Amino acid sequence: MSDEVKVQENEEQQAAAQAASDEDAKQAMANVSALKKGDTVRGKIIKVDADQAIVDVGYKYDGVIPVRELSSVSLDNAAQAVEVGQEVELRVVSNNDAKEQLILSKRAIDSEKAWERLQKAMEDKEILEATVAEVVKGGLVVDVGMRGFVPASMVERHFVEDFSDYKGRALRLRVKEMDREKNKVILSQKDVLDEEYEQKKQEIMGNLQVGQVLEGTVQRLTPFGAFVDIGGIDGLVHISEMAWHHVEKASDVVKEGDKVKVQVLKLDPEKEKISLSIKATQEGPWDQAAASFKSGDIVTGTVKRLASFGAFVEIAPGVEGLVHISQIAHRHIGTPHEVLKEGQQVNVKILDLNAAEKRASLSIKETEEAPAQEARAEREPRERRSRGDRDHANLAKDIAGNENVSLSREGLSMTLGERFGDKLSKFK
Repeated sequence: MSDEVKVQENEEQQAAAQAASDEDAKQAMANVSALKKGDTVRGKIIKVDADQAIVDVGYKYDGVIPVRELSSVSLDNAAQAVEVGQEVELRVVSNNDAKEQLILSKRAIDSEKAWERLQKAMEDKEILEATVAEVVKGGLVVDVGMRGFVPASMVERHFVEDFSDYKGRALRLRVKEMDREKNKVILSQKDVLDEEYEQKKQEIMGNLQVGQVLEGTVQRLTPFGAFVDIGGIDGLVHISEMAWHHVEKASDVVKEGDKVKVQVLKLDPEKEKISLSIKATQEGPWDQAAASFKSGDIVTGTVKRLASFGAFVEIAPGVEGLVHISQIAHRHIGTPHEVLKEGQQVNVKILDLNAAEKRASLSIKETEEAPAQEARAEREPRERRSRGDRDHANLAKDIAGNENVSLSREGLSMTLGERFGDKLSKFK
């Protein structure tokens, strides 16, 4: 037999075998029971479009999973839920053999399994991980095998005003509430964060010491100060401990997210409170003043307070010195209020500065030139004084040599008044 004849016979045998195989397949498919609504099937994803996924479930024709049946949460594309080659378990939604339309749902199966898993997770207080699928009014929607809701108050330990950037973010959650009849599952990330915070707080507080200096991050501001994270727990920096100078509001000194150095002032393990200070880590104003000023310097200051004995003048933030009343003016004053008022800018000379005792002596008058002294009244000419003395001596001789004049005090007065009035008048 020639080679050509052999090849032809082989081809005919292969064709016959293929035909038999196709017939067997058709017969097998004819014997496949029709799928009905509610049946559970398994299959493999063979194609993924934007709005649906095509799946081979070993039926007469392929099934379709609409995007809405892929997940319990809203999807923008079917590829967000499945990929080609993935094995999936599905629920038959509808089947029409006449039109060869088989509609399947992955969401229905996932939801059933999710209820059982979530119920166990709630009982065991298990921490679940889920991705935020939607940001809605009042909170976040997550996919936990079914639609789960995280109320806004249960997302973080602190208040969050805007959740717009939370979509796609992974959360660690604990199941708070389940209601199968209402198909409702409430979850909380705050519970997880609170528990971790408490555990870490106890651990960190056990290692903290008063006076310890730490690096921290400003977490939030309040009317009375700022809360600073010092490694997993928060401590309060009271507004009086934010700076050496007076602070009206915390935002004048720091803002959220700032890295700051703080010192531990007080620990209260029972109340779980930590008091911190920013200013204690900074050089004090008196130390700065000692480095910047020296005795004899003339600086500009502000009158802060007036007292009966002098005026207190601020020469640097947090540094006040006393101008004694004797150092306010060259002339005598009864009270500082005569020449000064609070808030007034004045030049002062530093007489003495003691940083250790936080004391400074100042002078205003030494910054000003002393006024010229008034000339004393000119003394009476010596010649005039001599002539007057001689006149008094002659008068006494006249009285003593006159027998009609009594030298008694009373008599002298009367005689002088009567007999020598004209002479006495020139001495008045």
